Amino acid sequence: MNEKIIPPIAKKESKITEIFDQKFDDNYFWLRNKENQKVIDYLTAENEYTAEITKHLDTFNENLFDEMKNRIKEDDESVPYKLSDYYYYTKNEKGKEYKIYFRKHLNLDAEEEKILDLNELSEGLDYYWLQRYKISPNQKILAYSFDNTGYEKFIIQIKDLETGETSTPGMENVGWNLEWADDTTIYYTLRDDAQRAYAVKRHILGTPAEDDVFIFEEEDITRRVSIWKSKDKKYIFVNSESTLSSEVRFLDLSNPLGEFVVFYPREKEHEYNITHKDGYFYIVTNSDDSTNFKLMRSAVDKISKEFWEEIISHNEDVRLLWTEAFENFLVIHKRHEGLKKVEIFYGKDNERNHDLTFPEPIYGVWSGDNFVYNSDIVRLEYTSLITPKSVFDYHVNDKQLELMKEEEVKNYNKEDYVTTRKFVKARDGVNVPISIVHKKELSLPAPTMLYAYGSYGYPVDTNFSPTIVSLIERGMIYIIAHVRGGGELGRKWYNDGKMLKKMNTFTDFIDCANYLINNKITTSEQLVAQGGSAGGLLMGVIMNMRPKLFHLIIARVPFIDVINTMLDESIPLTALEWDEWGNPKIKEQFEYMLQYSPYENIVRKDYPHILVTTGLNDPRVAYWEPAKMVAKLRALKTDENILILKTNMGAGHGGASGRYEKMKETAFIYGFALDKVGLVK
Repeated sequence: MNEKIIPPIAKKESKITEIFDQKFDDNYFWLRNKENQKVIDYLTAENEYTAEITKHLDTFNENLFDEMKNRIKEDDESVPYKLSDYYYYTKNEKGKEYKIYFRKHLNLDAEEEKILDLNELSEGLDYYWLQRYKISPNQKILAYSFDNTGYEKFIIQIKDLETGETSTPGMENVGWNLEWADDTTIYYTLRDDAQRAYAVKRHILGTPAEDDVFIFEEEDITRRVSIWKSKDKKYIFVNSESTLSSEVRFLDLSNPLGEFVVFYPREKEHEYNITHKDGYFYIVTNSDDSTNFKLMRSAVDKISKEFWEEIISHNEDVRLLWTEAFENFLVIHKRHEGLKKVEIFYGKDNERNHDLTFPEPIYGVWSGDNFVYNSDIVRLEYTSLITPKSVFDYHVNDKQLELMKEEEVKNYNKEDYVTTRKFVKARDGVNVPISIVHKKELSLPAPTMLYAYGSYGYPVDTNFSPTIVSLIERGMIYIIAHVRGGGELGRKWYNDGKMLKKMNTFTDFIDCANYLINNKITTSEQLVAQGGSAGGLLMGVIMNMRPKLFHLIIARVPFIDVINTMLDESIPLTALEWDEWGNPKIKEQFEYMLQYSPYENIVRKDYPHILVTTGLNDPRVAYWEPAKMVAKLRALKTDENILILKTNMGAGHGGASGRYEKMKETAFIYGFALDKVGLVK
């Protein structure tokens, strides 16, 4: 490697912001304008520098990609699920980036019908993402939404499954959701200029989008809307929600063109979600100080709160997440001691109620393709740090889990690995769980990758990744730190890592790193920290707070410019997230955010090796945040460690959309990490 390669230096243009008698000079504000060719030139120069500085890894990374690709089953098929009188499934074909969607009529021996081939739809495009895929109730029409830019501005297309003809009715800037009300009526969400899903519209097949009717518009810029349908197909629900408040409307689908009714009006810090079963709405709610939520129900004709009946009481140790309604029972999804739990629930005090037992002590589990309301089989997706993604059918009456499929991983034997969970005592005495996976009989201390997210109450479960095997096989330990701000240990765990308690997220991670070093699991010279998006914020903070604790920091699409972003309501998601980070227009919140906001806290000192990634079309964390961070670091850092920025010029927040292209991005990141900790042979 040529150590004399000169990195690009971004020019400085002063941009002063004044707030609460403080002045901030943002020398790199100009990077926000991607219509300016100089911005594209700078990002291109950074990519060229990254390519040059990592050129010595090209062959290794290519081999690493081949290894990752060869580990997966390239020709693969999903477990079919039943919807009405069809079985639906997908296939991956060798050499193709995207899935192909199929179905069979009545039974699995029937003739195969291809519905949608994403490889054909994405031909000639750098990016393609299928967002929603919804079959009409009569199974004759497919409505699907997609994005071909990475900017998450979805377009709806309609495909007649009898004729094969596809039409684009003009529904654009669509949000995340769409639902069929009947065979000719679709409800969908719409986005505003700030990428907020702010409205619900109704479309009638065969009519132009200009005739679509606004059903609901949310004027509060801190709220977004979403849609879902009950499993019994009797109701559509619309939720207008902020971080801390819900307001659900419902429509009786016996009259699909009818009026939506507000179930319970919005209240500050009241969150709830509902489903329907047997003439009752079941409500998961945090009302009356039920921090971890409780389950209530009300008859559909008596929805006033005075008629709500408590079904499952609040439990300080168990976070109630949501309910899934089947004809004969409810499935209760909950979280206890950091693990997802699934309960079959027949009713209050019913002796048949029971929790499912899973084959490992540390795992992740999710609801699968459950579209049949009158079924006594519940499909679940299951995984752990050593068990590949698996599909189980739980036979409720027999209380038996039937393994339908375990993802095939070549050249992998789970018996060669060990996974454990430990608890790290944080500086304030709180026990922070960490999940660990490594090869058996590994000599310590060893190179370690420590990952965390820690925001939005989003739990990081212990998912298997065939690409992580490439790290572990070479002698690296992979660890997830379940820091506060996530949702692993209930709602309080989230509340204690947000707003004016956000510092707990960062100090928890640092305390976990210190634990690993003090217990000789790893050393500072072998420790890699990784996080993305809001977890990238965590990377930016620890970079400033404890730079010598880590040898390499990997910040993927990092939310780095907290104060400037939270001051600008025109930026997507800003107003929606004041309840998460704070509003810097409020002095107390501004002063707290200023303590940790990575961009403002970059100063002249030594930093570790740093790898930063971003996407030019990212609507959630704009590319200029990582770009500004790198530019400022280049101007101020006093060390000789490597700092590189890799921008995907044709993608958004999730990086490349194709499975092989995404794997190439991962191979580059992991190759760089392995090199920095001395595991490239």
